[in-house]
Amino acid sequence: MRARLACLIVLLTGALGAANAQTKIGQGDYLVRAGGCMNCHTADPARPFAGGRPITTPFGNVFAPNITSDRETGIGAWTDAQFIRAMREGIGRNGERLYPAFPYTSYTLLSDADLLAMRAFLATVPPVRAVTPRNTLSFPFDQRWLMALWNLVNFSRGRFVPDASKSAEWNRGAYLVEGLGHCGECHTPRDWLGGLKRGERLAGATVAGWQAGNLTPDRIAGIGAWRDDELLRFLSTGAAPGRAYALGPMAEVVATSTQYLTPADLRATIAYLRTVPPIAVKDARAPASFGRAARVDVTSIDSEGARLYANACASCHGVTGEGGKVFPSLVHDGVTGALGTATTRNLVLVILRGVNRPTRDAHALMPAFAAEFTDEQIAVLSNYVTRHFGDPRATIDAKTVHSLRQ
Repeated sequence: MRARLACLIVLLTGALGAANAQTKIGQGDYLVRAGGCMNCHTADPARPFAGGRPITTPFGNVFAPNITSDRETGIGAWTDAQFIRAMREGIGRNGERLYPAFPYTSYTLLSDADLLAMRAFLATVPPVRAVTPRNTLSFPFDQRWLMALWNLVNFSRGRFVPDASKSAEWNRGAYLVEGLGHCGECHTPRDWLGGLKRGERLAGATVAGWQAGNLTPDRIAGIGAWRDDELLRFLSTGAAPGRAYALGPMAEVVATSTQYLTPADLRATIAYLRTVPPIAVKDARAPASFGRAARVDVTSIDSEGARLYANACASCHGVTGEGGKVFPSLVHDGVTGALGTATTRNLVLVILRGVNRPTRDAHALMPAFAAEFTDEQIAVLSNYVTRHFGDPRATIDAKTVHSLRQ
């Protein structure tokens, strides 16, 4: 009888342990998605997490490493302590300093439980043998030891400490925005050494040519005039008609990360962003204050721009720029210069590279025109679009287009 009871206890303990392990892996899967790990560590969609993707910086390219369970080229042989040290302190398995293209400066806030859950999930990712390419940083930025000095100025170690004066929802949002989601890494301007400008936190920045939006509650340049349901829709689908559409890196963030967040976590994110200090942008104007629906006129002074628009854009966005049920309107739209600054960078990059934003709601697709149009033609087309449908101050020349094309 005792033997049977002992066997039953062993079986129950084993089943409970297996269930707990699966729960931990499931939590890790969610956290890895929320942390945007897929975004940077996947160069080939057929080999997720195998690394090799270049992260563009002003100092050269940093290549994201292989974080599959491969023991030789991935992190399969890493200990939990080595994984946690890399995530929290920016120090690799062999003691090498990691570059802040990897957001350890934000991940330092993560809890032990969350890091170990992420580690547990990554241990289940099928191993892929893939050697990470060498970084192509210019001297002296290729000297890893200098990161110790950089960290003294730009890195504050420490776990997230909840603010007892705030709600649980606010604290969860702060943990997601400042830590796991590391929103400030893209949406905060950087100084000449690549450190975040703390006084302009979340005020928008340029990332690999793209203009990342102002996430502060400023009503003109930021999200202050957005309703909660518009922000919720943008984060879960990448589309907030009348406000903005997720493009470039943000489209990837939506596709691989934010669309998978629970409604509670999305609401917590929004609740926290509502409370950060608003930062205005000089000469910013409300989107509704410029642009209009206007029929294409190929006989006008902008005849070359009108012709290019009619041939390449009108079939989807309409002859008046108002779009339709499926395709977005260009009138008063963020991509046409309503991102708080009079810039047409995002518009040019969208024309060059197109859009590919798969979500559970819809798969947004737009063809790339880099191979079809010259730099001069893209400049003419972009200026036509912003002059007629967006902010007429947002202009660009062929030289800048060529730079963005690279």
